[in-house]
Amino acid sequence: MADAGGWSTIESDEGVFTSLIENLGVKDVQFEELISLDADTIHSLSPVYGVIFLFKWVSGQSRDSTTPQDGTYDPSATEDNGLFFAAQTIQNACGTQAVLSVILNQDSPSSSTSSQPSQQSPIDIGPTLRDFKDFTTGFPPDLRGEALSNSTQIRNAHNAFARASPFVDETSRPPVSEEDAELYHFIAYTPVNGALYELDGLQPSPISHGECGEGQFPEKVIEVLQRRIARYPEGEIRFNLMAVVRDLRVRAREIGDVEMLEREERKRREWEWENALRRCNFVGFIGEVVKGVVGMKVKEGEGKYQEWIEGAKKETQRRLEMRRGRGRDGGDFE
Repeated sequence: MADAGGWSTIESDEGVFTSLIENLGVKDVQFEELISLDADTIHSLSPVYGVIFLFKWVSGQSRDSTTPQDGTYDPSATEDNGLFFAAQTIQNACGTQAVLSVILNQDSPSSSTSSQPSQQSPIDIGPTLRDFKDFTTGFPPDLRGEALSNSTQIRNAHNAFARASPFVDETSRPPVSEEDAELYHFIAYTPVNGALYELDGLQPSPISHGECGEGQFPEKVIEVLQRRIARYPEGEIRFNLMAVVRDLRVRAREIGDVEMLEREERKRREWEWENALRRCNFVGFIGEVVKGVVGMKVKEGEGKYQEWIEGAKKETQRRLEMRRGRGRDGGDFE
């Protein structure tokens, strides 16, 4: 891949992804984390435009130009049928790229999305993403990936949700080898033109998982995900799945569900607060608190200050002895 080019890592979080696409101008769409892997849960959220799947990258999972482990490559979907698919050409962008793989394929009435046809409606992707999609129409996947990586507006929206760190610069940190760190990757599943597609920027083409008619997406995608998860060692649970759905506040207003509307509005406030915290680091605040406490103790006099220092030393020693004791007894170290 190319140099990171200013893209930071972001969390797999429903509030992060919802705010990200809203900042890009997408209307009336949100993300919902799926706790259980069952079709009924997805049906209950209809209309569902697709899902975003996060999984641990296992050594050996690489770009295969001949055949994928499941499904079949379908380059014609991009070349002839208008499916949006971009190769991943840069580090740290796979989360946003997976999100756009759903959003940019569900902006026309022809996409099959909903398990309830009467609720089906295309996504209003807004002028920023409309201009980007129009500009890249006809591009091969590699060139679309480069265009995405070099989009200042999309990159800035992505980086707005990077975890703040005063000590680590995510944009200049050298890549970590697979041997030295656990790597995770985002991909998308979405129904387009009557077929279920897996859109993974590290693969050479969209992967078709067969026919996916109106209302069949929940069952079809669960079957594919179950097969994928079954390839991991028994007991592996480090997966995350989010559904891309219509804004649930719109649905609550349509059916007059006041309780649901209040719950969704409260959730939005919580997301706003959490995202605000993500954009801040608290080193300066902690430093001022420590200085204030030290200043207060100094004002109490030299004797009180030394007494405070000695008390802190004794408490630290006591905790260390407790940890050693748990270690001898077979407990875990903190």
